[in-house]
Parts: sequence; structure tokens; C-alpha cells
Amino acid sequence: MSARPHKPGMHPRNRFRDGYDFDALRAGYPTLAPFVVPNAYGDLSIDYADARAVKALNQALLAHAYGLTAWDLPPGGLCPPIPGRSEHLHHLADLLADGTSGAGVPRGRAVAVLDVGTGASCIYPLIGAREYGWRFVGTEADPASARWAEGLVAAHPQVADRIEVRVQSSRLRCFEGVVKPDERFDLSLCNPPFFASAQEAARGNRRKRRNLGGERKAGGRKGGGHPVGDVRNFGGKAGELWCAGGELGFVQRMISESAARPQLCRWFTTLVARGATLPRLRRALDDAGASEVRVLELSHGAKQSRILAWSFGGICR
Repeated sequence: MSARPHKPGMHPRNRFRDGYDFDALRAGYPTLAPFVVPNAYGDLSIDYADARAVKALNQALLAHAYGLTAWDLPPGGLCPPIPGRSEHLHHLADLLADGTSGAGVPRGRAVAVLDVGTGASCIYPLIGAREYGWRFVGTEADPASARWAEGLVAAHPQVADRIEVRVQSSRLRCFEGVVKPDERFDLSLCNPPFFASAQEAARGNRRKRRNLGGERKAGGRKGGGHPVGDVRNFGGKAGELWCAGGELGFVQRMISESAARPQLCRWFTTLVARGATLPRLRRALDDAGASEVRVLELSHGAKQSRILAWSFGGICR
């Protein structure tokens, strides 16, 4: 039996909104097959606490939905939830279309996107280049992760001419030192580090493991699909999971840098996991002189997040 639960609240263009066809996935991608088992409800699923299973599922989803057949991660690399990253990009596409979903969404390489902290997975540029044909510059402060991302781009010739990876020399900078003086982007995006320290990240991972352990004993979520919270797996390191000041400090630094280069992007955006930080970030944007601020709510399973977007009224090109 295939687990194909409808995902309420997911974007209508999200290829995963109807769940996963595990029969087709395990038949088409043998590396995933050993991890696909029936849960307590008789639906096919995987053990989301098993890092190997989650990576194999990601590889199958990327190959099946986007033709990205050579995706992989370095040992310990942060494993992103593919449906959630796709959801993020679809909402940004609507933002570029001024909130109009459908035919008005801009496509093609004329759309330039800056991905701040692309990570070894290079997941936003890879999906965005395949889904919308956009052109990406991905920045990364860890040289080893940047090299891995470059390898992924080179391994996928269908998008290699649309993605450039650059090394950011400072973990405390977002735009400074990595964009060229005359560059302009339609959009910047970011999934900032959530935690303020390695210890805080470890506590968060322990909570996730406990939650997944309870789900596993119960046989998994009814209908298979994603576990509660869409856990990102347990990989990740400094710069991916934690940084000075955590999410709040990172986004405050981004706002400050955006005010120094207000014409760099038509829209500056970032994920904000903690809704309680929004009032402080809105005040920072008021102080920075942002002319428009939007909060785009994201709902992916039990996980709630949002995109904070701001503009200084400039025209990208």
C-alpha cells in the first residue's frame, strides 16, 4: 500500500502536497527500498530517526521530482526536508509575482536569486533552477561545504550554468564581501541558523529524538509521509545549526546589511522559525527604513514557520 496523504495547507504547486508514493519510489530507486516498511496503520513509510533512511528518501525525491540524480551529502551534513524547501520556494515565487499564484509567476534565468548560506546540500538553488529556471548565487562561509555544493552543481549539467557558489569569508556577514558592487538580485533568501550555541542545538536534537522515538513506537504518523515537525535529521554543524546570537542575531545583522545596500535586492527575505522574534525584527526593519514588510505564513504538517520579507522600494533592474 502506498502512503499518499493529502498535505493540508501546502502550496498548490508543491509536487509533494499529496504525499509520497512509496511503491513507486522504492521500485524506481533501489537504495531507498531497504528502508521502506509498513507502519502500524499498514501504510508504507520509513524510520525518520534513521539518518540513512532520510538521506535515501531525499535522493529518491530529488531524482523522481526534479531529475537531480547525483545529490548527496558529506558525513554529518545537514539533511534538508525536500517538501519544505520546495514550499519555501513556491511562496517566494508568489512574492515575486506580487502575491498572484499561477501564470504570473516569473520563470527563467532572467530572475536572479541570492541564497545566503546555501550549505553543502545547495538545495534551494538546485530545486529553484529546476522548478522555475531561476539563476542563483549561493554563498557559504564553510569552504568545505562550498566545495561540496560546487561538486553537486557540476554533477547536474541541466542546472550548472544557472548556479554559482561563492565562499563568504566571515560567518558574521550576509552580503558584505561576497556580492559584487554592481550586482542586483530580484530576491535574496536564507534559512538562518536557529540556535545560539552547539549546546542549545544538542538539546534541540535530543528533543527531536525523543519525539521521533515516541512516533516510532506508535507506528508512525497515520498515512505515512512526514513525521511530526518534519525533523531535518540530526546532521549539521556550526553555521548550519548555530551561530552567534542565534536566529535573532543573524537576521538582525542581515537587516542592518540590507539597509546599507538597499538596492541590492528587490526583496530581502529569510525564514523565521520563532514567531516570538517577529516584533523585534519588525522594529529593526522600521529603524532600517524598510518601505514594505510582509510575513508569509508557512504550514508544513505540524510545523509552523514563516518568511519575513522586506523591501526598500528599489527596482532590481
